[in-house]
Amino acid sequence: MPVKHQNGTDIWRRRTTKQSVAHSAMWLTGLAIFAVCWQQISNATTWFFVWDAPRIASDIWTRATPPRWEYISQLGRPIWDTLNIATLGTLISLCLAVPVAFLAASNTTPSRLFIRPIALLIIVATRSINSLIWALLLIAIIGPGVFAGVIAIAIRSIGFCAKLLYEAIEEIDAVQVEAITATGASRWQVMAYGIVPQIMPAFAGIAVFRWDINIRESTVLGLVGAGGIGLQLSSSLNVLAWPQVSLILLVILVAVVISEWVSAKVRGAII
Repeated sequence: MPVKHQNGTDIWRRRTTKQSVAHSAMWLTGLAIFAVCWQQISNATTWFFVWDAPRIASDIWTRATPPRWEYISQLGRPIWDTLNIATLGTLISLCLAVPVAFLAASNTTPSRLFIRPIALLIIVATRSINSLIWALLLIAIIGPGVFAGVIAIAIRSIGFCAKLLYEAIEEIDAVQVEAITATGASRWQVMAYGIVPQIMPAFAGIAVFRWDINIRESTVLGLVGAGGIGLQLSSSLNVLAWPQVSLILLVILVAVVISEWVSAKVRGAII
């Protein structure tokens, strides 16, 4: 903005004096907060291990290479369990997320005062807790195994899928819904012919995207006893079998890359 100089000419400045002071104060406050946080982290850190980390990493790399290729024959079932955990968990979450999304969307909920807040609470609650935490809780309730992993992935995915889906429902074209309503269609017919066709592309994209995410999450659930290839990884780490660990990590990497490729192809075909 222009500011008058002493000789009467206009000088262009990005901010006024008041804005510049506020901007500087904001930066100083940020730096002070960073300094306090860094001090707390530094006091809680054993710096000897940090400086020694490169040597330890080099030693582990030496022990882990080459991978123990013959161990791959024992990874078929665990990686299959991992895929099942991700797939079944995604399917269950979608079945539960659809009604929650319709109850949460402002244009389809039966009651904005009572039902919508409950649906939004379900979305927030299931999204706020990590799948590993859900797995730990479920293992304590129903015992370790693949079933606990499936339920953990399903619960974690409900909020993600329902949130994106109810936002898609709220963004539909109201004209199409009004046209079907004007024909005397019932509430269910309006939903089936006026709303569902508009959100199907979004629903398919959400499903594939969440399945891709769940492939990644299900690979580590075995670390807490929820089955899958993570269980093999945990066992190998416990006995310091580094060649097996490196092979398992390679298998996980390949599985994730394949799932990413599949989901990208499916989303491309849908969109």
